Amino acid sequence: MDEEHTPDGGETRTLADAGGSGGQPPQVGDPEPGGASLPPAIEPENDPGPAGKPRPRWLVPVIVVVVVAVLAVAGLAVWRVSSNRSHDRALAQCSRQVRAVKGSEQRAEAASSSYLQAAAVKEDQVKDAETVTDMAKAVGKAKHTQAQAFRCEASMPTDDLQAMAGKAKRIDGVYRSLDKASKAVLASRDAKSLEDAKTALNAKKDEASKLLGDSDGKVADNAVRDSLQQAISQAGGIKGGEAKAYQDAAGALQSAMDQVNASIQQKSQADQAAQQQAQAAAQAASASAAQQRSAPSNSPGRQGSTPSYRPSYNHGGGSAPAPAAPAAPQGGGSGGFDWNQWKQNHKPIGNHGCNPDGSCGIG
Repeated sequence: MDEEHTPDGGETRTLADAGGSGGQPPQVGDPEPGGASLPPAIEPENDPGPAGKPRPRWLVPVIVVVVVAVLAVAGLAVWRVSSNRSHDRALAQCSRQVRAVKGSEQRAEAASSSYLQAAAVKEDQVKDAETVTDMAKAVGKAKHTQAQAFRCEASMPTDDLQAMAGKAKRIDGVYRSLDKASKAVLASRDAKSLEDAKTALNAKKDEASKLLGDSDGKVADNAVRDSLQQAISQAGGIKGGEAKAYQDAAGALQSAMDQVNASIQQKSQADQAAQQQAQAAAQAASASAAQQRSAPSNSPGRQGSTPSYRPSYNHGGGSAPAPAAPAAPQGGGSGGFDWNQWKQNHKPIGNHGCNPDGSCGIG
């Protein structure tokens, strides 16, 4: 075959002489004739680009700077987004805490009378004395808490919003502790009042039952005993958790007992008065009998009798008997003979008799 000459005068092989590859061009890694393979080609540092021009040396540093700038901008954007989210969360938390503390302040103002009432409760008035101690602590914290002006605005820094939220939370805790302690004290007081009322009512029922049995037949009006029996029955049916119901039942029992005791006293006084009257009548009868036994009699010859008086009348040859003087009255009187009464009862007969001045003439 004809040999081809390169422009530089060198000889070239024919396609058939290229290692018996059947006219194919040599491939990378194909063994050369003689059995040795070609090493991979190494490009030079200033490898020409697609257009065959060499790559500049400043290109790599510029690329690195651009990448760093892009990363910095991306990080700043991420930080800004995260910071905005933290600010939004701080603003929302501050708003919630401020609303909470304002609500607690309003409740405390409305319940101020209850707080004062709870603060005045003593340990002996409650069932659990620890509630009084907790109330004293809560009151002490509340005294040292001053009114604050809370505000949460979007223009405030995140740190200021967080500080405002923390302050509102602490003050809200003070109000909540005071409210909780006061409710616990009042509940413990009511529990003790209920327990004491039940105990007092049971004791009063026992006392009323005893009085009902002891007063049988000793009252002026038995209706009061019926009222006491009814009050005892009603007291036995009291239920519930209100101390006032038990206290009212005990009061009704006491009122019914007072009526029974008054009726007992009334009958006792009436019985005593009747006994005194009976004794006085007996004494009067005894004295009358004794007086009758000691009175003098009018029999002749006995002491105390008044002799009859017969005046003499001389009428010529004879005399008429004068009426006898009346006898002295019987009994223990001291009257004796009444001359004037005798004259009135014995008028002069005819021209004879006694003169009105008491002198008697002789016919």
